[in-house]
Amino acid sequence: MRSANLLNDFAFKYVFGEDCKEANDALKSLLTVFLERKVNHVVVKNSEMVKDYTKMKSPRLDLLVEFDDKTTVDLEMQLRQTKDNLLNRFNYYLARLHGSQDMEGKSYSQLKETIVMVFFNLIIADDDDICSLYTMRKYSGIPLVKDEKEDRMKLMTIEMPKVDLNKPLEDMNEQEKMIYYFLNCHKGLDDSKIKVMIESDEII
Repeated sequence: MRSANLLNDFAFKYVFGEDCKEANDALKSLLTVFLERKVNHVVVKNSEMVKDYTKMKSPRLDLLVEFDDKTTVDLEMQLRQTKDNLLNRFNYYLARLHGSQDMEGKSYSQLKETIVMVFFNLIIADDDDICSLYTMRKYSGIPLVKDEKEDRMKLMTIEMPKVDLNKPLEDMNEQEKMIYYFLNCHKGLDDSKIKVMIESDEII
């Protein structure tokens, strides 16, 4: 039995963004695993960025979601290198999303958290970290704000090729399991690890 290829951005958006309980539960599990915090409520939003003036780009995001505390997360599935500078592109998405909040008459302390989370099917950094979180810091590494909760703009990269696909399933953490699933779910039950995940892994 074969399944949909979640590396396809259309399939990714359909599986996690469809308006049904199963898709919403899958989306909450995905966010819980990679943000490493419990996600109880999430709503899929319009993923098209509206121009504020004529010369702006108006990209369509893969999947834009909002938590009940108004945290906004853009999930992107990036299969291959392009002529664009990918990190500049996703920084642009982050800036646009963060700046699109309704702040008229409000204090800047009321800005909500914005996260762009990109699943890369390529390696972009020369280290072993599969998941990396980028925030605003000094060159020395000191964060811009003392309290992490006050750091409202974050870029998270997930470099899927860094997962050791030969590692035994019982030795994988939840992030590695989900990445393995993304990379191999199209094989369905023909893949022994996928078969075990489907039969016994609550998140999958």
